[in-house]
Amino acid sequence: MSQTARRHTEDNLYSCTQCEKRFSSKSSLCQHMNIHRGKYKCTECGKCCGSSRDLARHRRSHSGEKPFECTVCSKRFTHTGSLVRHSRIHSGEKPYKCHVCDKPFSQSGDLNSHMRVHTGEKPYKCHVCDRVFTRLTHLNTHMRVHTGGKPYMCSLCNKCFRDSSNLQNHKRRLHSNIRPYHCPYCGKLFKTNIELKRHVRIHTDAKPYLCRHCSDCFRRLDQLKAHLLKSHNEGTWFTCDICQQQFIRRGDLKLHSLRRHEDVKPYVCSECPKRFCTSAELRLHHLVH
Repeated sequence: MSQTARRHTEDNLYSCTQCEKRFSSKSSLCQHMNIHRGKYKCTECGKCCGSSRDLARHRRSHSGEKPFECTVCSKRFTHTGSLVRHSRIHSGEKPYKCHVCDKPFSQSGDLNSHMRVHTGEKPYKCHVCDRVFTRLTHLNTHMRVHTGGKPYMCSLCNKCFRDSSNLQNHKRRLHSNIRPYHCPYCGKLFKTNIELKRHVRIHTDAKPYLCRHCSDCFRRLDQLKAHLLKSHNEGTWFTCDICQQQFIRRGDLKLHSLRRHEDVKPYVCSECPKRFCTSAELRLHHLVH
């Protein structure tokens, strides 16, 4: 079987020894291993890429260079692949379909991540808080919660963000008046496609998030997670290390800590006088030092 033919089958013959990710060709595996080896590493945020070409594309997220522009909404991108995927928002094209539930996707990566909903696979685990993720990129972004890293800075107000997508959303929401996404039912305009999708559910009464334990369904994923935790005791409560108050969402815990315990740092390093607000921050400090 040729490499081209094998790429279109489910035979992923080559497995990574470090993260068990599988590939259809030896060259794809070798390129993936460069990520673990840190061969092509960004000097600004530490992200590791599979090739010099990928690294050059990634560096554009820091430099702000976006040479490829959408002809419909004028949004700009760092490389052509992102522009092609973005164009499907306007065309409505979703060429990738789940063979289990027939749900269509505009990107192959979204389909691959979606398949883990059916398999339950979450191969990427945080070594600080044991939280697990379906994508390596999600784990890398999550680690900045523990390290405090915010390498993406807004050039207009100097506000910093953990990932480039949050930076771009920030610019669209606060520093731009462009609203390229319109509701087909009421004509209301939105700055992002995510905001439009959430809004359309009001008109269609769509509730795509179904509880696996009962017949309840929800418009948003965070509503489903809150329901699972409250009604079925499924999920994780986020507990304040200082006062033991519990929260459903990590963001609510963070906001609570900033408002109530901003100056309280009860966790002291045994090797240096540095203090921390949470035990997770202290554990990470010990691992780094």
